[in-house]
Amino acid sequence: MEKMTSEADVATFVAGAKGPLAIRGGGTRSVGRPVVGDVLDVSGLSGVTLYEPGALTIVAQAGTPVSEIEATLAAENQRLAFEPYDLTAMLGTSGASTIGGVIATNASGPRRIQAGAARDFALGVRFVDGTGNIVKNGGRVMKNVTGYDLVKLMSGSWGTLGVLTEVSLKVLPAVEAVTTLVIKDIDAPQAVAAMSAALGSPYEVSGAAWIGGAVWLRLEGFAMSVDYRATSLCDLLRPFGEISRDDAADWASVRDAAPLHPHATVWRISVKPSDGPAVIAALPEGTDAILDWGGGLVWAGHAAGDAKTHVALQSAVAAFGGHATLIKAPEPMRAAVSVFQPETAGVAAISDALRARFDPRGILNPGLMGAASAQAAA
Repeated sequence: MEKMTSEADVATFVAGAKGPLAIRGGGTRSVGRPVVGDVLDVSGLSGVTLYEPGALTIVAQAGTPVSEIEATLAAENQRLAFEPYDLTAMLGTSGASTIGGVIATNASGPRRIQAGAARDFALGVRFVDGTGNIVKNGGRVMKNVTGYDLVKLMSGSWGTLGVLTEVSLKVLPAVEAVTTLVIKDIDAPQAVAAMSAALGSPYEVSGAAWIGGAVWLRLEGFAMSVDYRATSLCDLLRPFGEISRDDAADWASVRDAAPLHPHATVWRISVKPSDGPAVIAALPEGTDAILDWGGGLVWAGHAAGDAKTHVALQSAVAAFGGHATLIKAPEPMRAAVSVFQPETAGVAAISDALRARFDPRGILNPGLMGAASAQAAA
């Protein structure tokens, strides 16, 4: 394993690589098909290089722990609005989640429905492509430019197009008050109906989830505003059942799908919110589920789970035009299946062309997002 301490080190190492490279940051997101190759560790590229609270902008090296960035922002009463999820408890990994890993995987939490995803807050990136060239795109302010938007392209590429070395992010002020409205004992179809009503209201809901058979609706902002909106939303949602208020609801349990941590196999499924309940009904027998993003994100967990279950689940999700990613499973299973939803022929052609452009030697996390062989998937 080679631990880098500078962007120049990364560029030199990639340029001189003789074979596949497994890109590693904090080591907390062991998702995707296992990559066999030399480990390129970028956790040594750490530290906040620029922070301008007045401009709501922070720049950090890719290996900087998310916890360090959050502490820096909290000191100025600011935060990462996209609420990145943390997989350490689910996957049983150690180490610290890094900001490079967050952007590379577009890790976005419950607040995405209001504020946007991680990639929407990425202003600029620096990365090393598969030939060892250093590339910079974007800057420190939001603006429209012509040409390729490599910031968006790198977000969610899982290290297959380049090795992130630095990211620039837009941040937002923290809030004065938070409360959660809870509707208990409600099934998935009614839950989505209630969440849709709340999200379609003028009351600025920043979180809408169905967890443990209950709907959670989060309101944030100035205390007087939160109180007013909570009262108004209770009146609107009264037909869905008794509503209680919880000022200490643990949204990290929604963000990280905590109830599914004991399950051997866990998937993260993206669908239209209105399809959430139908997708849950179509999941293989013995699958438990949580809904987030008003029904558009389904976390599903199975006590056992195997390759056959995974293929059946992805097929069921595909029927709804959705995407299912295998987040947790034993390594032999991850090696045997298409961890990410198989791409259509058109999308696969675009993906292949992009990888050929940014990683012509095919050495950056090769196969991590690839499809399983027909024999393995059968």
